[in-house]
Amino acid sequence: MRNTPARRLYAALAGLVLLASPARAQFQPRPLADPATGERYHIEASAGFWSTSSDISVSSEALGIIGSTIDFKNDLGLESGRLRELRVVLRPATKHKLRFEVIPIRMSGEDHVLTRTIVFNGQAYRIGVPVTSQFDWKAYRLAYEYDFLARDRWFVGFIVDIKQTDVQATLDTAVIQEHVRARGPIPTLGGIGRFYAAPNISVTAEYTRLPYKEDVTEDIKARYADFGLYGTVNFTNNVGAQIGYRSFDVGYKFEDDTGAFTVKGPYFGIVARY
Repeated sequence: MRNTPARRLYAALAGLVLLASPARAQFQPRPLADPATGERYHIEASAGFWSTSSDISVSSEALGIIGSTIDFKNDLGLESGRLRELRVVLRPATKHKLRFEVIPIRMSGEDHVLTRTIVFNGQAYRIGVPVTSQFDWKAYRLAYEYDFLARDRWFVGFIVDIKQTDVQATLDTAVIQEHVRARGPIPTLGGIGRFYAAPNISVTAEYTRLPYKEDVTEDIKARYADFGLYGTVNFTNNVGAQIGYRSFDVGYKFEDDTGAFTVKGPYFGIVARY
């Protein structure tokens, strides 16, 4: 009986070991989030440069005189060039983003000799007359993005935005100066998806368009579609480079005034995050 206390101590220790073993088996620490390189930020700014091709045409009525459909490339000799893009993203939470974007486009040409007579804003520009022309297109975009499926290496979300568009076309000769302007807010809806092919290399696709049919009424029509596909190489969490393809398809008809604008092509950009 002298060994009874020791035996009791050994039995108690063995019982504690047996109780602790199931507890250790049940405890599994939750894995910590490990976002891909480039996904840890609250502010993101990027600048892009396009090398584009475009198709632009306008028709403007005035004084009851129906305008010609003027092709800016074939009729006025305007060629596409390099375009710019600036984008800022605020990310207060993982799934929520506020986005601002501006794309200014300007094309101009001097003393292009007309190969046919055209009517613009009620004025006739005769064949053989040299014309100076300019096309300005500014698009401002304010958007909200919600990534309803978000993981460390991919996400899928939807986009609600307002695009403020300002388009102006000018045709001048020695005796005629005319211009037409169309501007206004355009609501669009769309989606975005991104996945990481490698820990620091992502592929992103994005598409937005008008949420209603093009034919608003018999005299009013509108279309707006914006598509982008690009890859990003993140050198660090704060700096990366982008290369991709983007296209815009914009059109309108208001009574006897019409316009169509398509621009597309590859682009290169840089991105910085904080």
